[in-house]
Amino acid sequence: MFMRYFLYIVLVTIFIAGCSGNKEVNKALSGSSTKDVVDNPKQKAMEHFLNGSVAEQEADYQKAVSEYQSALQYDSSGGIFYALAKSYLAQNKLSNALQNSRISIRYEPNELAYYNLMADIFIVARENDSAAVVLEKIIDMAPNEINIYYKLARVYENSKPLEAIRIYEKLTDVIGPEWNILIHVSELYEKLGFNKEAAESLEKLLAIDPSNIALQKMIIDFYQRNKNYDTALIMVDDIIDLTPDDLDAREKKAQILIQKGDWKAASQEYKLILKEEDIPLEVKIGIGASFFVVALTDSSVLPITKEIFETIDKDTSDWQVNLYLGAIALNEGDDSTAIEHFNFVTENAPWNSQAWIRLGGLYFDNKKYDEAEKLMKEAVDMFPNDFAVNLILGLSLAQNSKTEEAEPFLLKSVQLNRGDLTALSAYAFTLSQLGREEESIEYVKIALKIEPNDVNLLGQLGLSYNNLNYMAQSDSTYEQALKLDVQNALINNNYAYSLSERGLELERSLKMVNIALDADSANSSYLDTKGWIYFKLGEYEKAKEFIEKAIDEGGENAVMLEHLGDIMFMSDKQIQAVEIWKKALYLDSGNESLLQKIKSGVI
Repeated sequence: MFMRYFLYIVLVTIFIAGCSGNKEVNKALSGSSTKDVVDNPKQKAMEHFLNGSVAEQEADYQKAVSEYQSALQYDSSGGIFYALAKSYLAQNKLSNALQNSRISIRYEPNELAYYNLMADIFIVARENDSAAVVLEKIIDMAPNEINIYYKLARVYENSKPLEAIRIYEKLTDVIGPEWNILIHVSELYEKLGFNKEAAESLEKLLAIDPSNIALQKMIIDFYQRNKNYDTALIMVDDIIDLTPDDLDAREKKAQILIQKGDWKAASQEYKLILKEEDIPLEVKIGIGASFFVVALTDSSVLPITKEIFETIDKDTSDWQVNLYLGAIALNEGDDSTAIEHFNFVTENAPWNSQAWIRLGGLYFDNKKYDEAEKLMKEAVDMFPNDFAVNLILGLSLAQNSKTEEAEPFLLKSVQLNRGDLTALSAYAFTLSQLGREEESIEYVKIALKIEPNDVNLLGQLGLSYNNLNYMAQSDSTYEQALKLDVQNALINNNYAYSLSERGLELERSLKMVNIALDADSANSSYLDTKGWIYFKLGEYEKAKEFIEKAIDEGGENAVMLEHLGDIMFMSDKQIQAVEIWKKALYLDSGNESLLQKIKSGVI
């Protein structure tokens, strides 16, 4: 009861202070008919105002609006319109809220709270420019209203960051250097790419609290993000000099050194971390793994990686460490040591296929197909029915041009997971490479049911149709693929070659192969296609130029040599043509077309 009575007194005070003295009833906003004259209309208005305020406190905004509107039937004041605007805002009725907010200011143009509410309405409506105008007005009226500066700066942050900085700096003039402001200013400067100014803001922070290690690390992170590694190293070294046991600082230093490409120096910091007994084993292995990933593409890092894992190995017999040591030995060509470590893994963690998969995936992703093949052959003996093991092994074999050997593993991966697009497309491609086009089409169609707009799958399907001489289906599929990706290099090349083989749409074919060559100017297949289109156009000199470029880039193969022989023949160099055809036949001894050309001496 006391609290309700106290609230009553407060609201009565606000209401009386806000009353205008106008005894006329606001009929337009209330929407009600004229009431009978009452003895004390202000008292009646106050009762409705109080009821509305209580309803507002209870979040019954619909009732609050009704009560405030009733209050306006008996008296009009800025306070009632302000309260009405708040309740409309709480219901997200922004138009009504803005209308009543404006009226409240009309009644009491010097009331800051009314302007503040109007700014909130504009902010909710995402009319930030209008909100900024109102907030600037408040600052002009009351330059020491600190919260308004913050609100105005936040309004500007996304759309006008420089204006936000201006407001924050104006606020700094009012209250002096302050943590929250300087951090915001630094972030905004960094977002704008003004790194010098951002650094200056952070340095001002450091001047406020120069011994704050957390702040120093935050500034180090800033310099690290902006590739100012030398300054970051100076600062982190200062921390380490004061607190040599700060492992977080040492890790930061190691990360900076890695970003500079100094893996050897970084390893020294990590070695100190690795000696700590409290560091979890998984963290230590994670450190080693980060070096291992780099070692896959930078052999100079391999000895450092080996040293790290050997350091970890001294304090543990964990199978994961042996797995990495085995992989390192494999990279070094030390097969006996690699087998020793892998045997340890198979004996101590025979159940864990994921480790093999992760490692095999690392090899494959880094194009270390020989290593991936060796590793996954070990894995597939232990996990013959594991989808990922079969897939990675099949893909690795395929990349090593061991198509027939890859086929059963890719088939197994498809059988284990018929919903995996990678497995389906890889198996379909392998079948096509083996000349089993009808089967290839079957699996591509399964994949296309899962992803109908996959351009690569459509390209494979178009190629298989072409190889089977189903030209209408092939052309239709290529056209569908080009609608999805008109700049796709492989689709443009393959379709252009297919059309040129039939002597169709040669000018369009030339444009398509140029798209392919724009994407990969040294691709021998694309160069060969362009040469062949020129051949079909009867431009033999240009044809010869591009076919010879194709051979220079990709080496001699039967198709390109046959094309070159045909060009020489049409250029009245029949003897040379036959010699080139013979070289092509040596590479493709079963080619009946070449045999016929050599025997007859004509195309």
